[in-house]
Amino acid sequence: MDDALNELGAYIADHLGPAVISLRVALGELSIEVARDQIVPVMEFLRDDPKCRFGCLIDICGADYPEREQRFDVVYHLLSPWQNHRVRVRVLTDEETPVPTVVGVFPAANWYEREAYDLYGILFTGHPDLRRLLTDYGFEGHPLRKDFPLTGFVELRYDDQLKRVVYEPVKLMQEYRSFDFLSPWEAMDTAIPGDEKAGETPPRADEEAKP
Repeated sequence: MDDALNELGAYIADHLGPAVISLRVALGELSIEVARDQIVPVMEFLRDDPKCRFGCLIDICGADYPEREQRFDVVYHLLSPWQNHRVRVRVLTDEETPVPTVVGVFPAANWYEREAYDLYGILFTGHPDLRRLLTDYGFEGHPLRKDFPLTGFVELRYDDQLKRVVYEPVKLMQEYRSFDFLSPWEAMDTAIPGDEKAGETPPRADEEAKP
């Protein structure tokens, strides 16, 4: 399998030239990194070339590496039912630089790109309807970014007096608890109400029976 994928990777690199930045075969899968501005012709080639025939777009997803200048990976997963091969195509971008949409190549990319925009804030130029898909209207931030707080910025509830859903800043109803995960025997530093009973000696059965 690896030999066939290496041969396919060499074939793709020869035909796409400088559009291919790098490629490798690992764990039985071919991964290709391509130039961001060349993603559309690359996807057209992978779909239409008779030796590739990657006619099925399985998924588009994002990955966030905030320590990098180009913090986002945009990853496309393609399947060729005719050749029985899969390929992973990756481009890099940042928070402000859009990636060309591939909706014109694979119409199924429409909602995948909207999901990447919603959850990561990745922009896609030329997209016919780039708006949030999974979060609510007026949602602040992008929840799959590494710097997004676990609690979010706002919370919503139904107000019985106003007869509508209202948004409010997140309020933590209990103090923040710090956990030490280095040892399975250590947990919270602060006592939980009721812990004081742990040190008490439980009464014997005969003592409980006494009036």
